[in-house]
Formats: sequence, structure tokens, C-alpha cells
Amino acid sequence: MLQAIGLTSTRRRNLPPAVDDLTFEAPSGSVTALLGCAGSGKTTALRLMLGLESGRGVTYFRGNPLHRIAHPAREVGVLLGDVPGHPARTARGQLRMLCAATGVPASRADEVLEVVGLAGLGGRRLGTLSLGMDRRLGLASALLGDPQALILDEPAKGLSPRENSWLYGLLRAHAARGGTVLCTTGDPKEAARLADRVVTLDAGRLVADQDAAAFSRTRLRPRVAVRTPHAARLAVVVAREARAAQRSVEVVTETSNLLSVYGSSCAEIGETAFRHGVLVHRLADEVGDTGPAPGPLRDQPASKPAPLRPVSKPAPLRPVSEPAPLRPVSEPASGQQPLSASAPQQEWPASAPAPQQSAPDETHPARPVPRADQRPDSLPPPPRPVRSPLRPLRYELCRLLGVPTVLLVAAAVLVASAALCVLLARTDDTPLPTLLVAWPEFLPLPPAAFGAGLLGALSFGEEFRYPALAAARGTVPRRLGLLLAKLAVTAAAALLLALLVAVADVQALRLVYGSHSTTVPDNWPALAARWAGLSVGCAWAGLLAAGVFRVTAAGVAAVLAVPVLIVPLVQKGLVAPSVRSIAGLPGRLREQTWVQFPRQADDLLMAAVHVLAQPVGAALTLSLSVLICAYLVTSLRRSARW
Repeated sequence: MLQAIGLTSTRRRNLPPAVDDLTFEAPSGSVTALLGCAGSGKTTALRLMLGLESGRGVTYFRGNPLHRIAHPAREVGVLLGDVPGHPARTARGQLRMLCAATGVPASRADEVLEVVGLAGLGGRRLGTLSLGMDRRLGLASALLGDPQALILDEPAKGLSPRENSWLYGLLRAHAARGGTVLCTTGDPKEAARLADRVVTLDAGRLVADQDAAAFSRTRLRPRVAVRTPHAARLAVVVAREARAAQRSVEVVTETSNLLSVYGSSCAEIGETAFRHGVLVHRLADEVGDTGPAPGPLRDQPASKPAPLRPVSKPAPLRPVSEPAPLRPVSEPASGQQPLSASAPQQEWPASAPAPQQSAPDETHPARPVPRADQRPDSLPPPPRPVRSPLRPLRYELCRLLGVPTVLLVAAAVLVASAALCVLLARTDDTPLPTLLVAWPEFLPLPPAAFGAGLLGALSFGEEFRYPALAAARGTVPRRLGLLLAKLAVTAAAALLLALLVAVADVQALRLVYGSHSTTVPDNWPALAARWAGLSVGCAWAGLLAAGVFRVTAAGVAAVLAVPVLIVPLVQKGLVAPSVRSIAGLPGRLREQTWVQFPRQADDLLMAAVHVLAQPVGAALTLSLSVLICAYLVTSLRRSARW
């Protein structure tokens, strides 16, 4: 069971709240539709329930708020809008990446693809999917954790009738297994066909809470749509004959040439028009919506409401002769008590009885559920974002390798490095280390270091451009686990790219100038350490800058700023010769720590110190220190949970 109590959004720009004191429940084993026109607060209500919108109120999922649930993706599946994935990523790759974020096995991706009917289209890229396929993929993302509740924002919007039928069957199958389904819609006929309960919103407030039969009887009324150039004359004639026959007939003038007649039939209207010589262009049986008229959006000026659009062939509705009671769940999930068939069917007044509490289960601790009439002022604060991803290292690997960007960057770096290396080797005054890294004087960075920085910038930049983690949980999480995973993966990618560039340059020199053109220098370990440090430092600088400023271009700018701006400043600071020596530093550290390190550790320590003493090494160290501090400050300022 899903219970929303006192949901109220924050006022903005002296406007009324988009959602005002909204309280309702979605029972288990049934489909609940949140109905309202555009601007009625449906999407805002869903975001308040998930803690993505600032405001008051609380939502309980089987008796527990979202922030108290250990694995939220296994409790609630969310679909808000389109799938925010990279257009070059495949559908299967997108789901496997989300599997890592959810903490489920990667094989679950193929299972949900088969459930939503995309088993043969797992290799299709997201940018080539149609609207119906994109909706199916969004449902697959929501079903990854096998959740008990589904929260969907207009899942049938833009779908064909055939796809709508498939969607209704899928949602009803989930409800039949004891799950809870809550979806929004702006079409009352769609709500009557799909839902077991319909919660109607108008201007952010609850208008009615009914079962499907009561909703169809009170909200949807059969009518006859008449299009005629003599609408006023026909309206008078039909009303006069109805009074004479003592029949209850209501005639509503929609436009100057369109009438809606309630309580009559096409045959009676046609005979009346024929007897009085009234020309009729169209007669059609319809189902009219007698709900609140759509009003202007909250942030737009008021305008005239659009007229009702007639529908020539409405879909059949359920019989409304007897109100259908709420269906009790045959097998309540996790010890939950069955729903009562005597639940109220209209809007809950202030003195309405409290909704039934759900019993505690083994997964979640017991927590008392407040009454429905409890004021939102005394409710606990809204839930905070949940921890995600649960498998950050696997998630980052899937994100990096799921698009061809890394291969394109690596190929461009290898080609540019090999070409520069061959051109620099034409003269004898170019040292071998410069040849192997392909770093001419006119470039601020070698191609490999710039490529590593670009990969680092894309690591966080794509998170904000295609927010796969933010689809259901707000902004991209700034967590220590995700940051460490990105640092590890980008460092590994930078080291691999640096190694491939060195090997490719050696082979290019031997191919063009012969094997005598390359000889291994004696100090190759120190040169390799400097080369690896430069590559990893550039990658981390791009990563952290993109994470701070939330855009890839900022990461690339930070990488280029190191040699262009920071290195000259460091050189000015280190221009004075040093009068002190650090010789014997490993021995003094050994005496202070009382730990016997091997002699190889002394050599590595001195090599690292020498690298940091260089202008480029000192500039990278200074830049990374500033970026790490900025990352921590922005994370704390935005109230990120670590």
C-alpha cells in the first residue's frame, strides 16, 4: 500500500502551491490513476512523494518512508518522462548500467527486456528508438529491481491504441501479483478503462477519490454530439419536445455549431431535426466529461478554456449499473492486511477515519503510520535522496564502455601521437622522452594527456547531460563511493592510454626510421612515473572540474588551464634556487614511523618527490587540491549525503 499524507509544495513567486494538502492512498493489488488536466499538480505530487520536490508531507510505502528503505529500487519503480540515456548507448547497455546502480545482477536486463517485448531490440541505440519503444524501455528500467510499487507519470502519453492495450495489460498483471500501481493521466476515459481507483485533482487539491464504477457513473456521462449550422434553433426544439414528453434531457451549447445533448439518443435527435427541417452535419454517440474544466497553468497568464473535442468512436467502458467495491488483495505482501471494501469512495473530509495501517514485515522495521487527518505541520521532514549507485565501480565501467566515445578518443590520440612523433624525429635535437610522448613545444599538453583529461571530463559531464542516476532520485548524486569509482576508472583509462601511446610511438619510429632510432634510457622508471602522473593528473583534473561545474567544457578548460595558467605561476614561485636538500628523507621517515620499509619503497618515494618538485607536477598537485576542496564545498552546500 502507498499512502500520501499532507503533500504540499513550496510556494513560488507569490503563486499558490502547485499541490495543496493532498492526501490519498493507492491500495495494493490495484491500479490507481491520478487524474487531472495540465497544471493540476499531478507530476508535482509524484515528485513530492519521491522527495524530489521541496515541500511538506510524507509518503509511506508499506508503512515506511522512502529514506528508511534499505533498497528503494526494490520497493518502488519510477518512470518520470523519457529515458535520460546517451543516444549512442544500446538499450541493453543502458539497463545493465542501471542494474549496477540498483544492485541487481546484469542478467536482469535481459529478463526485463523480454517482459516489455524488447528482447530482440536490445542492441538498438537509444537515439533510434520510437516513442513506444522508449516507453517500454522506461518501464523496463522501473521493473529492474522487481519493485512492489510502480509510480508512472503519464505512461500512455503518445502511444498508439495497440501499445496502450499492451501497457494496460502489463500494469494489471503487476497489480494482480499484489503490486501497487500509481499512474497519472489527463484523460478521464483512459482512467476509467485502466484504473480500479481514480483520484481526481484540480488546482493542486483533491476533488474526488472514487472507484472506477463510481467514477464512470458520476464523471462520465453518455451524450449525443450534434454538429449543425442551426445549433440555437435545434437546441430550443429539442428542449421543448423533452419538456412536452416529460423526459430529462439537457442541451449544452459547446460552440456556435456544436451541441451536446445528455439523456437522449442519435435516433431521437435525428427525428426531431427531420420534423423541423433542421440541417444536421453530424450525429455521434459519445461519452462526455463532466469534471472540472481545465484552467490556466500556474506560471502562465489565464486564457480561455479549450472547447470539448468530440470523439467519434469511444472505447467501451465498464458497466456502471452496480458500483464495484475495492478488490481485497488475495495474498497480502509482507504481512500486509487486506484492504477493506468499505473504504470511502469520495474526497476525505477532515473527520474521515484514518487509513488502515500496514503490518511490519521482515525487510523494513515497524513504523507507525499517521492518520489521514494529521496536519502536515507535525509530519517528519521529506525524505532525503537515497544511496545510489549501489555498485559504483561496475556502474562506472558500464558507463564508460557502453558508448563509442572512449574508442574514438583513444583512436584520435594514437593517430595524432604517432604523426607528431614521426615529425619530431626528423631532427636529432629532440630528446627521446619527448618523442615517445609526442609533446612538441607549441602544444600545451601532449595528445595523450589531453585525451585523458577529456575522458575524465566526460565521466562527470555525461552524468549531468544524460542523468541516468537522476531519473528518479533528483540531481546526480555527489557521493564518495561514486567519486572514488570514477577516480579509479579514469586513472586506469589514462594509464592504459599512456601505455598505448608509448608503444605506438615506438613502433612508428621503428617502422619509419629503423630499429636503431629507439633505445631504452637508463632512467626509464622515473620517466614512466612522470608520464603516468601527468596522464592521471590531467584525467582527475577534468573529472573534478566537470563534477564541480556540472559541464564537460569546464573539465576540458581546467585541463588546459594547468599548463597555460598554473605552470607559469608555479615557475615564478620556484625560480629561486633551493639552499636545502631532501637527501635522506626516507631514512628520517623510517625513524619517525618505526616501520621498516623495503629499499624499493625509498626509491619510489624519492621519484615521487622529484616529480612533485617539477613545475608541471606542482601545478597539477595544486590544481587537484583546489578542485577537491571545491568538490567537497559544493557537495556540502547542496546537502549531499555521503
